[in-house]
Amino acid sequence: MMIKLLGTSGCHLCDVAEKLVRRMAPELGIELKKLDISTSEVLVEQYGISIPVLQHNSGSELFWPFDDEQLRTWFNGL
Repeated sequence: MMIKLLGTSGCHLCDVAEKLVRRMAPELGIELKKLDISTSEVLVEQYGISIPVLQHNSGSELFWPFDDEQLRTWFNGL
């Protein structure tokens, strides 16, 4: 299942979130795609103070902070 990680380069929390998701990806069957919000004014306006954010194409989002358990619960609810 494809999950997007919305963030920006140089964002420490985005790096932490990416590591957490990549560590859990094999267990959950996640394919991660990174999306740099700085490429879109709309995304910066919408997510600029909220990154990192995980997003599924169903529209479901998981905002930072999240841990293994919260990621698993969110993912299983998709």
